[in-house]
Amino acid sequence: MKALKIIGLSIVGIIALVLIVALFINGKYEVEREVTINKSKQEVYDYVKYLKNQDNFSVWAKADPAMKKEFTGEDATVGCMASWDSENPDVGKGEQKILKIAEGERIDYELHFIEPFESTDFAFLTTTAVNDSVTSVKWGFHGEMKYPMNLMMLFMDLEAMLAPDLQNGLNNLKGILEK
Repeated sequence: MKALKIIGLSIVGIIALVLIVALFINGKYEVEREVTINKSKQEVYDYVKYLKNQDNFSVWAKADPAMKKEFTGEDATVGCMASWDSENPDVGKGEQKILKIAEGERIDYELHFIEPFESTDFAFLTTTAVNDSVTSVKWGFHGEMKYPMNLMMLFMDLEAMLAPDLQNGLNNLKGILEK
């Protein structure tokens, strides 16, 4: 009986320690990647402003060609939403909504992931003229893992997980626009 009490108290102590450690872990993250495209800023922006065009360059959209997609609202305007539903666990189910547009400069999105886990994160695309015929495009994600899930930040490298997909998507975009 005494051994069970010691084991029980040890387990409670370990759980308490883990929860205390989580109080001191920053759950915020940001991942950004950039590419230059040999096209004018206006040409690039006119392409990336459409949610439907992300299906052509995003590696996540290409991960499951059979996924169900639905668009609501007028594309390239605030409030337009793209929803997806996939049997592929790497794709899952979710929604992407245009939150804000700085015409010709930046588009901000809200990403609501429903499956395989629920979370809300944010993304953006920016276009910056390098010169009249070259444009820099930056694609980024940011979010926050709330307590106590922020403890996962000790074991996950979101930069390593997301950056290659962002860069591959931007490289796909470059290939499409420079054809």
